[in-house]
Amino acid sequence: MKTPKQLERYFKGAANHWRIAILDIVQRHEGITVEEISRRLDGNFKTISQHTRSLVHAGLLNKKYRGREVMHSLSPYGKAFITFMKTF
Repeated sequence: MKTPKQLERYFKGAANHWRIAILDIVQRHEGITVEEISRRLDGNFKTISQHTRSLVHAGLLNKKYRGREVMHSLSPYGKAFITFMKTF
């Protein structure tokens, strides 16, 4: 069991409609770039980039550098969080 402080980090990390949408799209498209996320969500690149950075900081997303591109995938906690959100 995580501590309340650790759980707070995950919940605050996903506490935004853009971030929830990003988690969902990354789950469906493993290895997706920020450019592709912003295109699929019809969102501003800078906005999506900032929210993606917050999700990485919260431990819900992983990023992997491939040349100039950054590929995103769900962390194990991100996968658990998606499962949790789907129960609602």
